Amino acid sequence: MFRMNTRRSVLKIAVAYWWLLTLATGSQAAPAEKAAEKTPEKTIYDYSLVAFDGKEVPLSTFKGKVLVIVNLASQSTFKNQLSSLGTLQKTYKDKGLVVLGVPSNDFGALEPGADAEIQKIYINDLHVDFLLFSRVSVRGKDQSPLYKFLTSDKKNKTGGDVHWSYTKFIVDRTGKVVARYEPEVPPDSPELQATVENVLEGTFKLPDKKDENETAKAKGGEDDDDSER
Repeated sequence: MFRMNTRRSVLKIAVAYWWLLTLATGSQAAPAEKAAEKTPEKTIYDYSLVAFDGKEVPLSTFKGKVLVIVNLASQSTFKNQLSSLGTLQKTYKDKGLVVLGVPSNDFGALEPGADAEIQKIYINDLHVDFLLFSRVSVRGKDQSPLYKFLTSDKKNKTGGDVHWSYTKFIVDRTGKVVARYEPEVPPDSPELQATVENVLEGTFKLPDKKDENETAKAKGGEDDDDSER
């Protein structure tokens, strides 16, 4: 009888110890598992562009700056926006604005030639005085990782395919895409400049949803039209 009671006591103690151990390890593992499940949100700083000299430029180089990223085409009728893009940077440079120009041949084949030729056109002929990078594809199967990120947020007005050259994305100081302006809105327009000022001051509020009417108007059925406007 004494042995039986002893065995029962030992069993009870073992079960109790196992239960306490399970609770202890479980409570410690749960937060760790939740932390592992939550992946950091991507920002512009996870991507890079390539300079005309072939060197990769991480966009983390521009941490803390407000960026205007625009896809260019030297033969586009919108190329008159190049000078106003330069003026925009000069106006707000001291407050932390940087304009990044990214040539693309996706629309109407209006950016032909090799990088060396493209660089010559922008620097020597068009006298561009903001940062320029090698040509990329901004849509389609060859879309660059950067533009895949820029257009990824379909819930907001910044998302969706780029439809033509001189589409302008505004990125805040934390690397988040906060606004987008289509080619018809020039860099010196009051609305774009107001947005830039608000983003620089940290007072810009990101819209929750797309304005469907504005988006439809911006698209205008141009997705499959590669002829210059």
